[in-house]
Amino acid sequence: MDINNLKENVESWWSNVSEGWRQLRRSASGALTRFKPGDTTNLPESSSIDDELWLPGLSWSMLGVDLLEDDRRLVARLEIPGLDKDDFKIEVMDDALVVSGEKRFERDSSDGRWRTIQCAYGAFRRVVPLPAPVRADQAKASYRNGVLRVELPKVEPGPARSVTIDVQ
Repeated sequence: MDINNLKENVESWWSNVSEGWRQLRRSASGALTRFKPGDTTNLPESSSIDDELWLPGLSWSMLGVDLLEDDRRLVARLEIPGLDKDDFKIEVMDDALVVSGEKRFERDSSDGRWRTIQCAYGAFRRVVPLPAPVRADQAKASYRNGVLRVELPKVEPGPARSVTIDVQ
């Protein structure tokens, strides 16, 4: 293998890795959500935690969403485990679904020490852009098995919209 072949292979590999990271950033950037611990989050005292990497004020988690559009509605499914149905506030603001709430730390009855804390706790806010106008006053929500499902009827029923945008 000559040096030019090696150079082309490395450039191709680097291009693939770079594109993969760009795709991941585009895809996950909206799902990466900050959790801000507050007075009611009920986190354990720092003195009872041995996890050197735990920073209670820098808690992040992925709140993934699936968004379905059909002729009549939009349906959002958000993975938000560890809450009760009353822990959510759900709003439609402009052209976005806004889900906020607080995930509280649940204390264990044991007197042991926490070795690892990787779950996110605290108040959060997740904004999901909506591709079509909806009738927010007719929305329905349910929460089961850690998945929040929000059904939003469209203002104007019809097929999913596709818009082509010209580059200037």
